[in-house]
Amino acid sequence: MKYIVFILFTVMTNAAAQLMLKQGMMSLGPISFEGSNPLLKLLQIVFSPWVFLGLSTFVISMASHLYVLSKVELSFAYPFLSLAYVAVAIFAYFIFREDLNGWRIAGIGFICVGTVLIAQSGRDLGGRDLGGRGHDEGTASLSSDKIHTSGIVR
Repeated sequence: MKYIVFILFTVMTNAAAQLMLKQGMMSLGPISFEGSNPLLKLLQIVFSPWVFLGLSTFVISMASHLYVLSKVELSFAYPFLSLAYVAVAIFAYFIFREDLNGWRIAGIGFICVGTVLIAQSGRDLGGRDLGGRGHDEGTASLSSDKIHTSGIVR
């Protein structure tokens, strides 16, 4: 669990990027490629301030995610990205006045419960962190519910 700060940073930068992209596309209005050069239109979109900032934030998020992946199991880290949906839904409700109905709230609840369960899977019964590589190179270990191999195949 010691990499949770980096995982949450990845989640929040991912969510922030989504919000910036939405703001950028709202400022540009509906897109139409009719009567224009598609490449020039794409460049106009990419280099509009909010879209460019959003894409840049995605790059930061991806760099953080790559760091996380170098430290923890993919099956542990990746599900946390679903929390970006939770953050986007909540912030979009307040910033863009998007609908946050009962179905979305229920979905957010399920996402949060699932993420907590996955986070708990990052510990063995002794409370040791298994979210990281946590095992000696080239060894295998057995915990209460699964066999771990690390460093055997790379």
